[in-house]
Amino acid sequence: MITKNKPPAVRTEIALITGGSRGLGKNMSIALAKKGIDVILTYHSNQEAANQVVSEIQSLGQKAVAFQLDTSKVKSFDTFIGQITDYLQLQTGSPNFDFIINNAGTGLYAPVAEVTEAQLDDIVNIHYKGVFFLIQKALPFINDNGAIINISSGLTRIIYPGSSVYGSLKAAVEILTRYLAKELGARKIRANVVAPGAIETDFGGGRTRDNKEINAHIASLTALGRVGLPADIGGVVAFLCTPESYWINGQRIEVSGGQAL
Repeated sequence: MITKNKPPAVRTEIALITGGSRGLGKNMSIALAKKGIDVILTYHSNQEAANQVVSEIQSLGQKAVAFQLDTSKVKSFDTFIGQITDYLQLQTGSPNFDFIINNAGTGLYAPVAEVTEAQLDDIVNIHYKGVFFLIQKALPFINDNGAIINISSGLTRIIYPGSSVYGSLKAAVEILTRYLAKELGARKIRANVVAPGAIETDFGGGRTRDNKEINAHIASLTALGRVGLPADIGGVVAFLCTPESYWINGQRIEVSGGQAL
């Protein structure tokens, strides 16, 4: 009797995304699921919102789970990584995952003359120190041929008074990403930056979405004539986790509709 060998099972890829419970992170999480990628998302305090995103991803036929994480608290990262790797070991037989998307963050709007040391330290912890050390802690568990995507901002190119600290630290993350691309090349791990322009979310208190004057001003400066929406960003992040994007590495991709050209 001749038996045919079964083809090997296709392994589902897994993405870890910080701040995946709302705004851009929510849209990215759902866009990843639509690409057939399972999602581990983090939330800061709103577990209910995170669970809603998990349910939406599951309705698309992908696996999802949410963990609490404050990305400003580096000392909690060992515990967090232990939680997700234990979960993955139990669910998949391996503690590894494929993609990490550093999206979590908050804004700071203050002129240079008024920024306090405490404010600066807080934004450094969230937007640079937290990103750096979460990647460092995750590296042993990122599969070869995986990818790192760091979320930056159009404010590293477009200068708006009041965003000096935020914009400067996002610029630091952009340089870090290029170093990651170089240092991790031997493992075929790609590292790229997605830099959204102004987007209608609740980020920064929802000022771009809710302030009609700000919204109209940004739209007037944008080639495509409107302010960005979360759906404009998620698909780009998801694309960078697909084989079609393999040759994109060490790049800053601004997704702004042509803002302030």
